[in-house]
Amino acid sequence: MQLSDIEELMQKAVEATRHSFNTIRTGRANSALLDRVTVEYYGTPTPLKSLAGISTPDASTIAIQPYDKSVLNQIEKAISLSDVGLTPNNDGSVIRLNIPPLTEERRKDLVKQVAKLAEEGKVSIRNNRRQGVEDARKQEKSGDLTEDQSRDFQDQVQKLTDKYISKVDELLAEKEKDITTV
Repeated sequence: MQLSDIEELMQKAVEATRHSFNTIRTGRANSALLDRVTVEYYGTPTPLKSLAGISTPDASTIAIQPYDKSVLNQIEKAISLSDVGLTPNNDGSVIRLNIPPLTEERRKDLVKQVAKLAEEGKVSIRNNRRQGVEDARKQEKSGDLTEDQSRDFQDQVQKLTDKYISKVDELLAEKEKDITTV
């Protein structure tokens, strides 16, 4: 495994963490909150954004306009059953989600949830490090790398790990600030 391969995997872990953070609400309307919602459409779980136009007309409302009106009730049901924590209001053609202001207790819960997601991202980065170090040791045993080359490679992998873990920490601090800002 090349150093560039390991770095690419670590970058993907940071991006996945960033995407996970976007699905956590911060008290402002954001269509990314609905990214994980899937709707049963003709027997197939389908992402909500494939079935409807999602917009944010103001800072506290998300509007969902289905392309096919017959799926309106399924969308409403899917949102109700999801972990979004919002109650859909169906007016017959558009579903509206009102984003209430976050309570202090809910903010603390969201900070814990974000910290958990950040830790998952860090674990993924550390797994990439472990894989790179194992590969270097295997190559050293087989004679493809000298002991010094193996140590240098392992040091470079550790530096990459530190760099990407600090990026996840920066994302975490930014998201915590978003959540705790009233």
